[in-house]
Amino acid sequence: MARKLLILIQIMRNRPIVALIYDFDGTLSPGNMQEFGFIQAIGKKPQEFWQESDEIALGQDASNILSYMKLMFDEAKKAGIKLRKEDFKRFGESVELFEGVKEWFGLINEYGKAKGVKIEHYINSSGLAEMIEGTAIAHEFKRIFACSFLYNKDGEAEWPGVAVDYTAKTQFIFKINKGILSIRDNKKVNESKEEENKRIPFPHMIYFGDGETDVPCMKIVKMFGGNSIAVYNPEIKKKVNVARKLLRQKRVNFITPARYTKDSRTYEVVCAIIDKIKADFDLAKLARSK
Repeated sequence: MARKLLILIQIMRNRPIVALIYDFDGTLSPGNMQEFGFIQAIGKKPQEFWQESDEIALGQDASNILSYMKLMFDEAKKAGIKLRKEDFKRFGESVELFEGVKEWFGLINEYGKAKGVKIEHYINSSGLAEMIEGTAIAHEFKRIFACSFLYNKDGEAEWPGVAVDYTAKTQFIFKINKGILSIRDNKKVNESKEEENKRIPFPHMIYFGDGETDVPCMKIVKMFGGNSIAVYNPEIKKKVNVARKLLRQKRVNFITPARYTKDSRTYEVVCAIIDKIKADFDLAKLARSK
């Protein structure tokens, strides 16, 4: 057993792991996931739902994330809709994705394999994990870090279990860095560890986000040598302006339209980053050799 583990470690050290970390709403999907079925099911319009959520947060000086989760819970109860994991997943099946997203993971995995790089994909979102798990791409992710509910003995949601705001998202960057997949863990993530012993160094991270709520994660990844990419919907001028602002303020390394096809700028940028990570890895290996 010990010998097999040693061999595995040696293999991994000869093949860098690159983590692609994605926000979800506005990054992989053109809207907030609740807008693709759930809000309609409770008889509201998206603007109406989010306005009520904001009013709860403002009136109670509360978290915007916990406010929208409470509103989902309350409105579903009024409408006689049960919120079980399978119900959330059913709503997740209706979530729309940007062009090329479904094929993206296979394209990048194939490119990484050809370059001798192991690719891993992660979600880091303030949306609902249960809904993301219902999308057609859920199986592509090593871990989905997102909000979720607690469930009673009948399997029905009864209380928020995990609330992920824009600052809480940063903790998952450090967990990915150290190879920790548990949301609950708050001990190992704070333990001191030599950089060379961390599973995925920051320079091997690529972070995708679409807006200012992603700034803390974008800044951390960029500051520690990784690459942050602001994606934008080219049909929405406000989104384009936000991305340009993030680039101008040097909070991201690149901006690109939210297209994920093989002929897209996104693919071109990510492949170039992978090439650089592999080259740096090989150079460092040569520097250590005699």
